[in-house]
Amino acid sequence: MSFTKIQIKTSGERFYNITEQIKECLGSLLNGSSSGVLHIFVQHTSCGLTINESYDPSAKEDLERFLKHLAPRNLAFIEHTDEGEDDSPSHMKTMLVNQNLGFIVEDSQLQLGTWQGIYLCEFRDSPKTRSILIKYQRD
Repeated sequence: MSFTKIQIKTSGERFYNITEQIKECLGSLLNGSSSGVLHIFVQHTSCGLTINESYDPSAKEDLERFLKHLAPRNLAFIEHTDEGEDDSPSHMKTMLVNQNLGFIVEDSQLQLGTWQGIYLCEFRDSPKTRSILIKYQRD
């Protein structure tokens, strides 16, 4: 088994397409093996991971707006604002996406669908450096 960590710099709330970074990491982790499972895990509570359409940018923008609609900043019951008005809503949005994803690898390739991309979903306004752990398990 192989393991690595990548750092993704974000510059505000939005979805960041990290598909190519994940594929590059996979290439360095294969070490002669061509099939197995790739696991990725984000180590934060105010961002997450998702797989979704990556062909048409409007799809990503719709997803971003959808999560802002579900967890707006002006909810009357919000108390947790230690790091700003985006604090509690960022944790709410994180509950709705994944912190880890698994991928089948066959013939040294991630088996993504035609239009699928891998996104880091950043829910904070301020710039962050997000750590993603990546582990490859051979068949």
